[in-house]
Amino acid sequence: MNERIKFAENLKRILIAKGYKPTASVIERELNLRYYGKPIGQAAVAKWLRGDGFPTTERLKTLCEWLEIEPNELVSEALAYKVAKLSQAKPEVKKEIWELAQSYDEEELIKIFLNLPKEQKKTVREVIMAMHKAYRTLSK
Repeated sequence: MNERIKFAENLKRILIAKGYKPTASVIERELNLRYYGKPIGQAAVAKWLRGDGFPTTERLKTLCEWLEIEPNELVSEALAYKVAKLSQAKPEVKKEIWELAQSYDEEELIKIFLNLPKEQKKTVREVIMAMHKAYRTLSK
């Protein structure tokens, strides 16, 4: 069976078992709340559910953390191994983040944020995203 189709079937099955509707909108919302990279759109997630697309290793890792499952429950052993290796790697803060800080206060704020527990980071991210969305709307 194709890896993408196997992934799609496993993802739907696990979502249902965890009490989530297996829809692109649910996955998009939940994943974007937890993934700290570039947000993903519903169209890309819909491809995952159809077996036409596949998440990056980082997004796959986030999916597994959200659903509280092991990677091999979603994908083949080879891909699960890559995700496991990624999970073991210590996250490094890219130097660009510090270079973007305008002051010592901002740098300190970033350090504090990075040391927050996962759930608190999620809340802070939601607030920042809401403010960003409101600001974008006002500035148009």
